[in-house]
Amino acid sequence: MKIRNDYTCPLEIVHDIVKGKWKLIILFQMRKGPLSLSELERQIAGINQKMLLEQLKELKEFGLVHKETFDGYPLHVEYSLTKERGQEMIRAIEIMQHIGVDYMVELGLTEELDRKGIPYPQKSR
Repeated sequence: MKIRNDYTCPLEIVHDIVKGKWKLIILFQMRKGPLSLSELERQIAGINQKMLLEQLKELKEFGLVHKETFDGYPLHVEYSLTKERGQEMIRAIEIMQHIGVDYMVELGLTEELDRKGIPYPQKSR
């Protein structure tokens, strides 16, 4: 993915950076610290390794993710958020997560929130 040269709005750039099914989820998983490819793959239900690698490559190109390779056998690679854009993006993603939680509560989909241990406001009776 390459940043275009014909943007008319800053939100167009951000949209291009995070568009797709997986990028926001990948970034959110890395909010607590570096993760290996296999850890990310385990934590994100439904993503395959090829798609994960493709999305990580794009996030790295946009400056949101840092990739560190460690010497040794077997080869060990960790992905983490960059201090600049990656960490800043987490603040926006947490707001979106909160909005998603509110909708799930409103729609009565709290079983999935409970299963994943995601806190949510209880309806007053």
